[in-house]
Amino acid sequence: MENIIEVNNLKTYYATESGTARAVDGVSFSIRRNMTLGVVGESGCGKSVTALSIMRLVPHPPGYFAGGEITWKGRDLLKLSENEMRRVRGNEISMIFQEPMTSLNPVFTCGDQITEQLMLHTGGDRKIARDKAAELLHMVGIPSPRERLDAYPHELSGGMRQRVMIAMALSCGPELLIADEPTTALDVTVQAQILELIGSLQASKGMAVMLITHDFGVVAELCDEVVVMYASKVVEKAGVNAIFATPLHPYTQGLLRSIPRIGETRERLHAIEGNVPTAVSMPRGCRFSNRCPLADKRCLEEEPPLLEHAPAHFAACWKVP
Repeated sequence: MENIIEVNNLKTYYATESGTARAVDGVSFSIRRNMTLGVVGESGCGKSVTALSIMRLVPHPPGYFAGGEITWKGRDLLKLSENEMRRVRGNEISMIFQEPMTSLNPVFTCGDQITEQLMLHTGGDRKIARDKAAELLHMVGIPSPRERLDAYPHELSGGMRQRVMIAMALSCGPELLIADEPTTALDVTVQAQILELIGSLQASKGMAVMLITHDFGVVAELCDEVVVMYASKVVEKAGVNAIFATPLHPYTQGLLRSIPRIGETRERLHAIEGNVPTAVSMPRGCRFSNRCPLADKRCLEEEPPLLEHAPAHFAACWKVP
């Protein structure tokens, strides 16, 4: 099946007073039509900046693209003009942001914000756009959708606001939906509803989905393939079954061991010792070497490339057997 988007050696840097912060440093992956790609890793590893790079929403300055390509339908998104990118953003590629309270404008009603997006991308009459907005709110499970059109973001619960964000993201029928921690700060019941909603909408509309998350349970349930990021780089990528059955990178193994399991004895959860290196002072060799129990002299001096160690299973580690 053809790739709908290909990210190749993407480098997104920030100029700071302390030096150049390499927020995304040579990241590569692809997403096929109708598939869900999970992107996992600790906070600060570059997941969200990768998503913002695809959307061309990295603030400039201080951010800038230092290299790489993002190929969408044969075009490099990094080379499009801002006007060309506006036609792609929201219309062909949409994004659900982490915190809906900061993403929705507090001085406009939810209906106005969805209607504005519909009119911007599809044109047409405001009344038609408002009717479509009500349909979208109904589709994402908001009760009394026509009444909710006149509600301001602060008048809705966290789960409702997140559903409004999903409705906005889906308003123009995108082919790729990027969901950046879509269940952050929501209670467990609402989290399950939001994830179920994204899965059912993908199945009915045939979208590709890029799901950024910390939660391996979500990955196991929704994703087809997984990219594991650490310190601005991809350290492992494979099909979801392979990641859980035979993780190759010590970092992935550590993340999986840290998941609590039902029925095990009451032992302390496994923790990965040490700290993630800062984006302005990356280590010389493997970026995980200061925390890896297997690291040796080569790991400290040479950065391992991302190599295929099994069919469609890639890892960047000198210690993979």
